[in-house]
Amino acid sequence: MSRVYDNWEKLVGAVLKRQLLREIALCESFNSSTTSDFSLDSSFQDVVASSSTNQSQRDAQPIPFQDLKKATKNFRFDFHLGEEGIGTVYKGWLNEHTLTATKPGTGMAVAVKRFNPSSSHEWLERNYLNQFRHPNLVKLIGYCSEGDNLLLVYELMSKGSLENHLFRRGNLSLPWATRIKVAKGAARGLSFLHGLEIPIIHRDFKTSKILLDGEFNAKLCGFDLARDGPTGDMTHVTTRVLGTYGYAAPEYLMTGHLTVKCDVFSFGVVLLEFLCGRRAIEKTKVVNEKDLVEWAKPYIVNKRMIFRVVDSDLKGQYSEDEACIIAILALQCLNEDPEQRPTMDEVVIALDQLSCT
Repeated sequence: MSRVYDNWEKLVGAVLKRQLLREIALCESFNSSTTSDFSLDSSFQDVVASSSTNQSQRDAQPIPFQDLKKATKNFRFDFHLGEEGIGTVYKGWLNEHTLTATKPGTGMAVAVKRFNPSSSHEWLERNYLNQFRHPNLVKLIGYCSEGDNLLLVYELMSKGSLENHLFRRGNLSLPWATRIKVAKGAARGLSFLHGLEIPIIHRDFKTSKILLDGEFNAKLCGFDLARDGPTGDMTHVTTRVLGTYGYAAPEYLMTGHLTVKCDVFSFGVVLLEFLCGRRAIEKTKVVNEKDLVEWAKPYIVNKRMIFRVVDSDLKGQYSEDEACIIAILALQCLNEDPEQRPTMDEVVIALDQLSCT
């Protein structure tokens, strides 16, 4: 690591010092309102709550294909919400209690993902989302498996994906406070996954996998590439390299070795996207500006230069200290040595030091 980075880290080390974060995370008496939601007890309660018979918490239910066909008006074009690599997502309407199709505008609005026949990931996603419930994970309501018809039904997130809000032309720029709120929610979702007895590694964390409800609360989705993490004496799991270029950790790309720290690297990329208002990969930029991480690093390692890369739409919305915290946290997450990256618990604690709601 460069000398200028070492000097910069010392400037904000009192705020984000790794050892201090560890002490806070391990302190049993640490019960501040900003972090208590992420104690081990809270995570355990989230899992136990999934056994409730309430529709909002009960296990995903099988739904006949004909009901989903009716709910989406035969998967009509104007019900289309978006495309994914493994399928297409439509808006639909179901009765909240019986999960049968209703007329558009009545009952419960849902998102219906119809998988391509060649996809092999649909039940992996179903199993993860059906097994664990958390406020920052999208809720799985139902599923269908009838011949070649493979579908999953989720709660509808009215604000769509973070990617659309950050990068789609015509959308209003997300305010600084909203970006921090979303970052906190996404971090809590990953922290929950990584803190399970058998950790879950998302493996494709990026802005399109963060959905937003009407209040801009963040919920993670897209678990089709997720994998169980290492347990016991294992240091990693070895798998075929999948994911999205620009977000994937370098050690994973080179070796196929997967750990929770790969998700931490991806989170660092998303933090840079929040800060800079630019995509991880900008194909239209000149060669040395295509990769956001490589372009931004020379600026954010120097406190005096950081503001050259901050999204100009955010002018006047943040303090110098807040921008510095996000910059140094992003750098820590992007450390080329995965052992030196913070845990997601530590990331949550660092973000909770920001005053934005």
